[in-house]
Amino acid sequence: MKNKIKEKLIELKNIHVNIKNNIENIHILKGINLTIYKNTSISITGESGAGKSTLAMTIAGLELISKGKIFFKNKPIHNLNENALAIYRSKYIGIVFQSFNLLDSMTALENVNLPMEISGSKIDSKRSFDLLKSVGLGNRTTHYPHQLSGGEQQRVAIARALIASPEILIADEPTGNLDKRNSEEIMNLIFKLQQENGSSLIIVTHDQSIASRCNQNVFLDNGFII
Repeated sequence: MKNKIKEKLIELKNIHVNIKNNIENIHILKGINLTIYKNTSISITGESGAGKSTLAMTIAGLELISKGKIFFKNKPIHNLNENALAIYRSKYIGIVFQSFNLLDSMTALENVNLPMEISGSKIDSKRSFDLLKSVGLGNRTTHYPHQLSGGEQQRVAIARALIASPEILIADEPTGNLDKRNSEEIMNLIFKLQQENGSSLIIVTHDQSIASRCNQNVFLDNGFII
């Protein structure tokens, strides 16, 4: 029986990221080469300041590169303008941030619908409700962020990240603001929904127990993959 060929989803070739401030030019990513396959999970670990979040946001098209090439399904995205990158993100990327990033003036259901509203896509209220139900918040759809605990807010953020059925789910330190019990529940939920959704999962984490659950592990040290 032949081995199934893995399908490339994202390919980074010799990626460099430089950020200029008023004092100096900071070289954050240094010659990154990385291939991420479809329906897989990958952890990005390393010390604080190693470039973990920058690498994840580069894949998401939120951090512009200084040198190199990025391909999504063999199509270049490194030369896209801001409008094209926004379309790329809305169609293919879901992001869960450490700080939840919910809008205080919107209910849980409205926050979940937000990506569809921004992209001009048709809002499917049943899917939004089903996603909130799948993260254990079927009875909290009309609650505002200030009425939810930290763990509940992160569950809303996960549902929001999955609303457009993204091919890539990026979780940037998703449990950084949660206690141990909530952290375990959130990570179990992310892995479960990633598999059900068929997304590729990219997790930025400092927690080796989380990294060990992934199919692929990337360790960054001072901008280099070790």
